[in-house]
Amino acid sequence: MKKAIIFDLDNTIYPVNSIADNLFAQLFGVLDQNAATINNLHPDTVERIKEEMTRRPFQYIVDKYELDEAIAEQMLDELRNMTYDLPMQPFEDYHHLKDIPLDKFLVTTGFPKLQNSKIERLGIKGDFKEIIIVDPDLSKQTKKDVMADIMARYDYQPEELFVIGDDPDSEIKAALSLDIDTFLFDPKDTYPDAPTTHKSRHLKDVLAILG
Repeated sequence: MKKAIIFDLDNTIYPVNSIADNLFAQLFGVLDQNAATINNLHPDTVERIKEEMTRRPFQYIVDKYELDEAIAEQMLDELRNMTYDLPMQPFEDYHHLKDIPLDKFLVTTGFPKLQNSKIERLGIKGDFKEIIIVDPDLSKQTKKDVMADIMARYDYQPEELFVIGDDPDSEIKAALSLDIDTFLFDPKDTYPDAPTTHKSRHLKDVLAILG
């Protein structure tokens, strides 16, 4: 019997592309202005970086594309102090999930000012027993570490937890490694062969799984 659900935030509770243009305009401007000096990045690669920045921690982008240290630091300075102050809406299906009578946790990796501002704008803070933001600037903690800590502090067994996320290489992989059931939310069927316990294009399908 499930006792708790662990949610990811970005692209799980709300679509990042709905705020990306406003949120990342200045950051993308820094990238565009300096692209020629970052290993002479091709314009197509610059666009891939921008797309990945809506899904992955920035430090992952820096390592993958070997961004120039000075430019990466300039972009990090922007991210550390960034907040989002415009209206935001969760996925419509999220409203079906927030009233599930189980303990709910929100686990996200990102810069606290920005993540907290998004949580505030979404109006979801009260939906969760606990919200945990892993700051990649200050911590080497992984989502697996966070899940293991939740289990230890609240005395949950793996079979009592359920993890919902959009990234098979992040929260889904972490949960499976701890023998926790997972739901990969994949609205565009981007990951047809990704390991996961359950998978769907629709968040509300969680309701049928949890019964």
